Amino acid sequence: MKRIVLGLEYAGDAFCGWQSQAHGRTVQDALERALAQIAGEPVRTHCAGRTDTGVHASAQVAHFDTRAVRPASAWVRGVNALLPPAVVVRWATEVADDFHARFLACERQYRYILHNAPTRPAMLAGRVGWYHPPLDVARMAAAAECLVGTHDFSSFRAAGCQAKTPVRVMHEARVVRQGDYLLFDFRANGFLHHMIRNLVGALVYVGKGRYPVEWMGELLDARDRAHAAPTFSPDGLYLCGVAYPPRWPLPGDGRIIALPQLPLV
Repeated sequence: MKRIVLGLEYAGDAFCGWQSQAHGRTVQDALERALAQIAGEPVRTHCAGRTDTGVHASAQVAHFDTRAVRPASAWVRGVNALLPPAVVVRWATEVADDFHARFLACERQYRYILHNAPTRPAMLAGRVGWYHPPLDVARMAAAAECLVGTHDFSSFRAAGCQAKTPVRVMHEARVVRQGDYLLFDFRANGFLHHMIRNLVGALVYVGKGRYPVEWMGELLDARDRAHAAPTFSPDGLYLCGVAYPPRWPLPGDGRIIALPQLPLV
């Protein structure tokens, strides 16, 4: 058996999330169907981060095992010829069988792109979030700073989250403005279910003046989802980075980063 690692990009609004479902309209289902045709056998994939419905990825990583002997080009060009337009394999490489795309990822990085303007962005519908009242990015950036470090993120955890612990190490949390767009960047050793969308929702509440900057720290201390803001739209959320220890032959010595850039069109 050979273990193959793939770098993937996909538009999440075309799928019902990553994880395989009976209706077959997920990224995993589309990918496994294409891989099976190239491999000539059933294939099961494992990804770095199981994105929800509507969430995009510019740097998803997945692996699978196969007995098929194929050149790397077959796992890229051959698979892409069989995939729907909204998902593409960017690269493929063979690794030792001790690699695991999910369990050995030591960091993950997400970017949320928010259009902050009076009218919704028709050309970017489904690809960016939207909030029409003006937001104070300086207040939001200051509030995001308190998220850096090791914290219990229970206040930002979905009710159905299956993680064994709500404690995560946040390496980076920042908010910057580029014209009518706000970029939220989060980098951590891992994330809870809906954690980033809940963080964005809380930061928006701070940005519009509903709560003071200190409220973010109070939410962390409360450890209670009921005290935080509603979950924000998935439209502008991108999995854009995954990092691994540098002992496998992966791009960037294991730091696989592809930040979505503005403009998107």
